[in-house]
Amino acid sequence: MHLLKWLCDPTTAAADVTQINLVPPRVPTQIEADWLWNFLYGRKPTRLEQAKIIAGMSAPEKTALLGWSNSVAAVFAQFLPTPPAWPTAPLVIAAPAWAAFKGLMEAFYERGLKRGLPYLANGTPAAVNGVSYKSFVQAFCDAHRSHPDALDLCVLCGGELGDTPEVDHWISKGQYPLLSVCQNNLLPICHDCNSSANKGEKPVHVSGCFDDWFHPYLRSGNGKVTVNYQLITRSVTCAAVNPTDEARVRNLDELLNLSTRWTKRFKAEYRIQQDDLRRIAKKKIESQQGAVSQVEIQNHLQGEQSKLSPARPWFEVHYALFTALLQQARLDAWQTELGVAI
Repeated sequence: MHLLKWLCDPTTAAADVTQINLVPPRVPTQIEADWLWNFLYGRKPTRLEQAKIIAGMSAPEKTALLGWSNSVAAVFAQFLPTPPAWPTAPLVIAAPAWAAFKGLMEAFYERGLKRGLPYLANGTPAAVNGVSYKSFVQAFCDAHRSHPDALDLCVLCGGELGDTPEVDHWISKGQYPLLSVCQNNLLPICHDCNSSANKGEKPVHVSGCFDDWFHPYLRSGNGKVTVNYQLITRSVTCAAVNPTDEARVRNLDELLNLSTRWTKRFKAEYRIQQDDLRRIAKKKIESQQGAVSQVEIQNHLQGEQSKLSPARPWFEVHYALFTALLQQARLDAWQTELGVAI
């Protein structure tokens, strides 16, 4: 925003985009000024050229771009009880200028965050050891890990974050490039959630409104999504705990294909439990103790259910599975299957 305000100042022309002019008070500190100039100048002249294109825009274009950017930057306001209208891209800006703005802003993520921003985690300007892609992910994992040996969870699907989590943008930086390094817009998520088949670059608002959407930080869906199951087809669907959240759950499900992905996990865990019960039944028969009883089946499943924890991956899916497996009809079926199918 400091850079954009300077470039969109009516008194700033393309020729004014020089190192000697990028000094306080145009940015609050010399640390930020030095970092910004290194960011613009770099090895490639592209970012400096993009900055000059923005500085060379007409006064109406500058006013429109700065006004739009100020509105977009207030992401948190979109999740207040009465949010302001979410702004659309200013049409008055010529295509080359918009392309320059988009490229320059996205570079803050592609280059700036990867190498390190000139700020500590608390926002204090710092010439070294500023927030970086790597430190951001590490700090997130440290803050959300329930135990030193616990698995890290994806904030979107509830699955395992994995060894190489990806920093994704909740609101697409392709459509809203100013938000490339916005603190409320960066999410460490799993590879599957970040794939083009799932979230990718899809919009996370309906008709320019975030009312019907969750947000991992600003309007969390944690505890508001439940899992319904069909044991015959071994499939699950997402459902809202409260009717008022139905649209939000539906949008999240469609964005991430949660029902499809959770169904795969449900089926995989079903097979694991099925194999475990078969081994128990086989071992009992081989030891000439007779067929496994329904009480033994129930005790085993209840024991496995007691091990479930919200701090472990796929908790909701596993909880739904054991609820299904412990139904009386399913216990009756297990006893019949395991008594003869050995």
